[in-house]
Amino acid sequence: MIELIPAIDIIEGKCVRLTKGDYDTKKVYGDPVEMAVRFQQLGFSRLHVVDLDGAKSRHVVNIDALRGITSATDLTVDFGGGVKTDEDLEKAFAAGAGMVTAGSIAVTDPDKVLSWIGKFGAGRLILGADVRNGKISINGWKEDSQEDLIPFLKRYVDAGIRNVLCTEISKDGTLEGPAIELYREIMRHYPTLHLIASGGVGCDDDIRALDDAGIPAVVFGKAFYEGKITIHNQ
Repeated sequence: MIELIPAIDIIEGKCVRLTKGDYDTKKVYGDPVEMAVRFQQLGFSRLHVVDLDGAKSRHVVNIDALRGITSATDLTVDFGGGVKTDEDLEKAFAAGAGMVTAGSIAVTDPDKVLSWIGKFGAGRLILGADVRNGKISINGWKEDSQEDLIPFLKRYVDAGIRNVLCTEISKDGTLEGPAIELYREIMRHYPTLHLIASGGVGCDDDIRALDDAGIPAVVFGKAFYEGKITIHNQ
């Protein structure tokens, strides 16, 4: 059974969703701590939190919101967005994050991420692989790197990474369905990954399709906030 992971994206301390990473499409859904408590009440044990201000600023910004979530719930929180330095990483862990997503930094400074794997263990890190036109996108999806997805993953899989969060940017926030073939391709190359699909989930059938495709986990956000999917107590 596919693992369901709700998502909270944060701008200026508020729970928001964007479309295709465009900050001009921001829609606010209230207080992130209240939303996290709601997810726990629904029976979820995991939560994906993204500091969108941090992603754009290239350093962690919404650390107080993360601390509020981890103080108010027992959820295992994975946190990303703007984690670029040892200090950012240690702040996130100190604020209660159980896992931290390394996204842009995994492209721009792979040696640093490999050092984090050595220091904290691969199990506490998630590799963020956000894709647009086949290339890894960085810095809050404002830039596309020259890194192709499959070769990019290999360096980190070889270093022990098993948790990979892959967002197809063209699908993100559209509610138009996930990039199932992209996720199938990743699993064909790296069948032992705990791959977390992200982007495009718009209905219950989308989640079932990912499950049928053998994708281990899925992050969802807007579909829940807009009442497009049915979530029963987990």
